This record gives sequence, C-alpha cells and structure tokens, in this order.
Amino acid sequence: MRCVRLFLLAVVLVSGVGHAAETEPMPPHTTFTLRSKKLRETRRINVYTPPGYDAAKGVRYPVLYMPDGGEQEDFPHVATTVDTAIRAGEMRPVILVGIENTERRRDMTGPTQVEEDKKIAPRVGGSAAFRAFLRDELMPHVRRQYRVTDETAIIGESLAGLFILETFFLQPGMFGTSIALSPSLWWNNEEWVRKAGDPLKAKPDLKATLYVASAGDDVAAEAGRLAEALRANAPAGLKWKYEPRPDLRHANIYRSLEAKVLREAFAPATTKAVP
Repeated sequence: MRCVRLFLLAVVLVSGVGHAAETEPMPPHTTFTLRSKKLRETRRINVYTPPGYDAAKGVRYPVLYMPDGGEQEDFPHVATTVDTAIRAGEMRPVILVGIENTERRRDMTGPTQVEEDKKIAPRVGGSAAFRAFLRDELMPHVRRQYRVTDETAIIGESLAGLFILETFFLQPGMFGTSIALSPSLWWNNEEWVRKAGDPLKAKPDLKATLYVASAGDDVAAEAGRLAEALRANAPAGLKWKYEPRPDLRHANIYRSLEAKVLREAFAPATTKAVP
C-alpha cells in the first residue's frame, strides 16, 4: 500500500494540472479579479459566455464552474469543447467560469492525518476555505454580473475531483451536477470512500447528479468501493454514474471524457445548431 501511495503522490506532483507551455487556442472570454476575504488573496477568474449571449438580453443560462480554470491550465480545452458543442447544437448554452489556481494543493485538499499526503505541498487542507470562497463570494458575484439560472455544475480532475466529491458529500446542494474525473480518492486514507455512506443516508430528499470516472492507472478498488457505497445508500433523487475507463490514463482522462460528459450533463432539448 505504501508503494501505491508513493506512486500516486508522484503522479500528482509531476502531472499537477497539465499546464501548457503556451496558452492554447480558446474562444473569446472575459477575465476579472476578485478579492477574497475567505482566502485573503485576489483570485483571477475567466468567464466564457455562449454564442448570442450579448444579444439575448432576456435569456438566462446555467453555469459550469471549474477549478484549474486558468488560461494556462484547463480552461482553454474545456472552453473550446463547450463552445464547439453549443455551436453544433449538441449541448445547451452555458456560462463557463474558470478559477485560476494560486495554491492548488492547498485549495483542493481537506485535512489529512497521513504524513505522506502532507508532502505534496507546503500547505494542504484548505478546501473548506476554498469552498467558502466559491459559495459566499464567487457564486454570488457571478449571479450579480451575469444572467444565470439556478442550475449549476462543477467539473474537475485529480485533486480537483477530490474537492468536488468532498463538496458533494459535505454540501450536496451547492451544485446540481458534480463531475469528478479520476479523483484522488486516496487522500487521508481514502476518507471519502470510507465516509460516503453516512452523508448519503442523511440526505434522503437529495436531488442531484453525480458522475465519477476512474482511469487505468488509478487504484481501481478505491473507486469501486465508492460505487458500492453509492449503490447501497444513494437516495432515489440522486442520478449517479460510475464509469471505469481502464483504457485511459490519469493524464488524459479529462480531455478524453469532457466532451461526452458535458454533452450528457447539458443535453439539448433540440438538435438545432447555433449559427
């Protein structure tokens, strides 16, 4: 087990968030900064609005949030995927909000009692503060500045996937749809694998959507046990899916699955393409 944990830590440290050497092509978007009292720092936010947003003054849109949302992180390829799918009529128009990292491993992790976990960064365990920033500062700001509906979703991979699952279990009403790709379930001795049943039982009226996918180089047993907990305890109103993808790797699962899962999450009512 120790060898497996060391390997997974190495994957996190080497792969990080898949930074590009240069900014990838991406659709037009706006960028603003937001001073956070919760985090005691200023955060940079990238926002993509769908085709026709400026002209359609009375139309409101769902919002898809993404950690790792910097221009040299995952925002370019997700924004491109979203824009392409909307224009093809394969996905409902959405607003995409990307949160650029400052201390990723601090923000994406909860507290841990495992000493090996703590070695991935000088500071870890800051997920509660990051979640408060999203809930109390960023999301209200987006609601004030953009024409949005109450429909929200969040997507992320690796440690961001861990954060998404932690948020789903601790505050299941915060996002209507949660998409966790190759989440780092090993964190704190598989805390959210071990604890998954209790918060599910505590929310019998929960109505939400959860999608989890694992890669071939993940520890398959972790995700399998999470799926077992969901199968045994998920309330009737939770639409959930666990998809093992042994053909994919931790390093490519995001780009490989994002188009499929986002098309499913925001399936269009019609197939009419955007001009």
